[in-house]
Amino acid sequence: MSQEIPAYVQGHNLLAGKTVLVTAAAGAGIGFAAAKRAAEEGARALFIADIHEGRLAKSADKLEEETGLRPHTQLCNVTNEDDVQSLINTAVEKMGHIDVLINNAGLGGSKILVEMEDAEWDRVIDVTLNGTMRMTRAALRHMQPRGKGVIVNNASVIGWRAQTEQCHYAAAKAGVMALTRCSALEAAEFGVRINAVSPSIAVHEFLKKTTSEELLHQLVKDEAFGRGAEVWEVANVMMFLASDYSSYMTGEIVSCSSQRS
Repeated sequence: MSQEIPAYVQGHNLLAGKTVLVTAAAGAGIGFAAAKRAAEEGARALFIADIHEGRLAKSADKLEEETGLRPHTQLCNVTNEDDVQSLINTAVEKMGHIDVLINNAGLGGSKILVEMEDAEWDRVIDVTLNGTMRMTRAALRHMQPRGKGVIVNNASVIGWRAQTEQCHYAAAKAGVMALTRCSALEAAEFGVRINAVSPSIAVHEFLKKTTSEELLHQLVKDEAFGRGAEVWEVANVMMFLASDYSSYMTGEIVSCSSQRS
């Protein structure tokens, strides 16, 4: 039996005075939820990026309407190094500096390995893993000289657990986990922390459009609560990792899951 969705958690100023940059923040997924939570947690400035121009503009309007904070926006394709550099430079110009980067950009799909073309594999790896690397690298070049900063990556339990038709996505998310751990060691001496959240399943409209009802039912059935996470429940964990409450944590992968095994 499915447990009821809990009441939305109000903000507690976890990010009071911070500046926050979120990638892939347009639409109704975890990225938008993270941007909204950052505003609700007291961020003084917010910058959102996405590859979809129309959705990005609508998301900015919605964030301002719901939180009162108007985010800066810029189109960014994380597979393009020039786009990444431009995003970081503009974010620094508009906000003064970047206290928190949330790497949310990722791409999935379903295909058994023997039928997968190189282009399909490469596209998922380039967006999900290489894109996270590019954003992390660019942000570190800004954060390390300041001696402070936090990066939160979006991983997935599929980086730990096997699932058919997910070789490319699982490999990418496992790579994000390894990238998180190794880059965190390199950044620690500069006072920069890097962690990741690893959701099992967060239900949103895009997932419903791209995933069969049969698969969604199976994924939800494996959850102890009998439901998928709300996107804001995952974003809540991101806020903890972005805040000073996790000051002694770096290189950690925090599972946001109620899976039975």
